[in-house]
Amino acid sequence: MGDNIKEKLAVLPAQPGCYLMKDKHGTVIYVGKSKILRNRVRSYFIGANDQKTQRLVREIHDFEYIVTSSEIEALILEMNLIKKYDPKYNVLLKDDKSYPFLKITNERHPRLIITRKVKKDKGKYFGPYPNVIAARETKKLLDRLYPLRKCNNPKGRHCLYYHMHQCLACAENPPTKEEYQKITQEIGSFLNGGHRMIKKSLTEKMLHASEKLNFERAKEFRDLIQHIESVMEQQKMTMTDEVDRDVFNYTIDKGWMCVQVFFIRQGKLIERDVSLFPLFDEAQDTFLSFIGSFYLHHHHPKPRQILVPIPTKAELLKELLEIDVHIPMRGRKKELVELAQKNAEIALQEKFSLIERNEERTILAVESLGDILHIETPHRIEAFDNSNIQGTDPVSAMVVFIDGKPAKKEYRKYKIKNVEGPDDYDTMREVIRRRYTRVLKEEEALPDLIVIDGSKGQMSAAVDVLENELGLDIPLCGLAKDDKHRTSELLYGDPPEVVNLDRRSQEFYFIQRIQDEVHRFAITFHRQLRGKSAFHSKLDEIDGVGGAQRKRLLLTHFKSIREIEKASVEDIAQLGIPKPVAKNILSQLLEKE
Repeated sequence: MGDNIKEKLAVLPAQPGCYLMKDKHGTVIYVGKSKILRNRVRSYFIGANDQKTQRLVREIHDFEYIVTSSEIEALILEMNLIKKYDPKYNVLLKDDKSYPFLKITNERHPRLIITRKVKKDKGKYFGPYPNVIAARETKKLLDRLYPLRKCNNPKGRHCLYYHMHQCLACAENPPTKEEYQKITQEIGSFLNGGHRMIKKSLTEKMLHASEKLNFERAKEFRDLIQHIESVMEQQKMTMTDEVDRDVFNYTIDKGWMCVQVFFIRQGKLIERDVSLFPLFDEAQDTFLSFIGSFYLHHHHPKPRQILVPIPTKAELLKELLEIDVHIPMRGRKKELVELAQKNAEIALQEKFSLIERNEERTILAVESLGDILHIETPHRIEAFDNSNIQGTDPVSAMVVFIDGKPAKKEYRKYKIKNVEGPDDYDTMREVIRRRYTRVLKEEEALPDLIVIDGSKGQMSAAVDVLENELGLDIPLCGLAKDDKHRTSELLYGDPPEVVNLDRRSQEFYFIQRIQDEVHRFAITFHRQLRGKSAFHSKLDEIDGVGGAQRKRLLLTHFKSIREIEKASVEDIAQLGIPKPVAKNILSQLLEKE
């Protein structure tokens, strides 16, 4: 613990607020809140911590704090700061899960679709469905029951769904707005528990068809009834009042927290959500932050009521979310809260082995790689790869791994500007120069390790720019490939030498993942550029043609540049292109010719 941190700890106020932990680059790596800042922040540096928290504390080089006037202000500020800085140790609030909804669109001929975004577009939304399979099965069932639009055909031009009695939009006499309104009301009633009435109606139709000896039609009704039973009546756990609720509970063990959420819709438990993450703060505060973020930042729709366990600060949540927050003390609601905790305990125990393996593959592999290379743990790794075909459209790409995990927001693509032909060494020089000149200029975080997808030549080119041009001393290694384009060896040192790594080790798998990811990213970028260049023509260089729409119009009508040159100004103007522009197109084409 540095002198700067000691001095700040001595003057911490005993008031509510938020604290921001920073690493050696000044990057915010953790945000927390507390009712008493002095006690909470000091607890990180005084007393025993588990291995996971020790890893966080080792990275803290400075911290800041913001005092608030109340605990709820601290809770709101904490969620906003986490969203702003996206700290790597606030794992729980990085999980941007969005659940699917069934939506009836607001159109002349409405459609029933599955969407993950709820918009203010006057459409009707039903859900959410945490299980996407349940959403698809429900939609499939409703498609069979209600003939909403499935195609864009004009009336009279029948689609396949029309012949299956699942689309009436293309009928000779499509439904009126009033008829569609009745259908949408029936769908809403169905999804809100009215499926029992529809099942009863279908049963009557089945019996009637059977009495008329129309056994094929009776079988269709029977299959529909069975489908309704399988889709809508799988859950046995119900509440008699049919109120929409979310039930929250959690458990903690070995420095990890598991939060379980039960979704109860129309009084029926339809699905659950499980979230597991490392715990760096007080369990109660983390639980409150999780629930607040669950609704406010991840845009889960709020139910009429949420149920939480003792000793959750229900009044604080109620004020934050502006919905009913209840701590049940007896009865069925209490049983649901206890069941959520039981499920959380089971989920945490079941996944501990997988979590430990994942920790080994990431953090421990990174730490071990640092030991092998005799450098500090490379928390931030930046990797580069070049891509070209016979020197055409040369590009380079950079990927970033932070604590063993790809940070895709920080990936970068580079079009090579100053290198002609397939020169891998000069390409590497240009990219390294552009990347780290900008990093120094904008005072961004420097990497702890640079990885070059290449051998000694590319490494030497990169080191030359870093040391002789930019004055940077950053550890750099190279990754060579075998004749099957697979990672074969790690090169490091001056001059570069092969580092002996067990091919079955986590460290080897880790560098292999880095090389595969940067190669994938570079190749994808190169293909995108080649795809764009394939559509280049003389028209792109002519003033007045503008974007792709006018170029497509000309080529679609005249079929080729040669035919456009043979056309008159009037021929081109007939396409809706102004005569001065048409004259300019012809004059510039003939001039280029």
